[in-house]
Amino acid sequence: MMRYVRNGLGQAALCGLLACLLGSGCSIKHYALNRAADALSHTGDTFASDDDPELIKAAIPFSLKLMESILSETPNHKGLLTAASSGFMEYSYAFVQQEADELESRDLAASEAMRSRARRLYLRAKGYGLRGLEVAHPGFTTNLLRNPKQAVRVAKMSDVPLLYWTAASWASAISLSKDNPELIGEMPAMTALIDRAMDLDEGFQEGALHTFMITFEMSRPATGGDPEARARKHFERSVALSHGQDASPFIGLAESVTIKKQNAQEFESLLNQALAINPDARPDNRVLNMVMQRRAKWLLSRKSDLFLTE
Repeated sequence: MMRYVRNGLGQAALCGLLACLLGSGCSIKHYALNRAADALSHTGDTFASDDDPELIKAAIPFSLKLMESILSETPNHKGLLTAASSGFMEYSYAFVQQEADELESRDLAASEAMRSRARRLYLRAKGYGLRGLEVAHPGFTTNLLRNPKQAVRVAKMSDVPLLYWTAASWASAISLSKDNPELIGEMPAMTALIDRAMDLDEGFQEGALHTFMITFEMSRPATGGDPEARARKHFERSVALSHGQDASPFIGLAESVTIKKQNAQEFESLLNQALAINPDARPDNRVLNMVMQRRAKWLLSRKSDLFLTE
């Protein structure tokens, strides 16, 4: 899930550039802001290849607020809207919802407060994603809520990142909003986004769409057939696309299928496979695997709570 859009420029250097140029006139200010937006939108290795998730946890909020500051001046920058959507989504999942889950057994009230925060961050990510789609296709949000399947037909290959991040953050918010019928009622719109992304580029980010679908198939409104079989098919495809070097699909199948089916042996096997992945084997995915392996360890520690024993 966490595939944060990384900035190739140092944050301090970028701030220095802005400080020097913003007061120099309207055209130069516009130029500087667009250059900064472009820089923040580009992918890189700064965050993804780090070997210290706690350092990344502390650094990301500054990057996200910098994005928001620049978006207030360049509100239609599609690349930066994509980066904001992905950044808030990943930060919330990796560093807010995960901590809420771990805290639940010790302090339920604090855990619920953190889940509420995670939901707000997911909705912020969803908002930036929809804004990005609006830039590309004016009227998209209104049409999406009115007629989801028809609306998404305008989306093109270049829109797949926005389709994915918007759907992922939307689905995550819905999963934390069981008491919000209005948000739950938006599931058809979210579903249309992810289905369109799958139609356009099923190999996006080495299996990210298929990893999403592992979990989603188990809670998707009835579409016929066996949801477990569909989830397992997505698992196999995700593992193939990531060459077995991404812990996410193993954890996704363990959480969404084996617990529901009460298959403790497969649960343990999948999580151990996730833990056996060497984060250094794919430096561009290092921090993601470290975050997901932390979740795998936490899930294994809860095995006795998750499965009935004889």
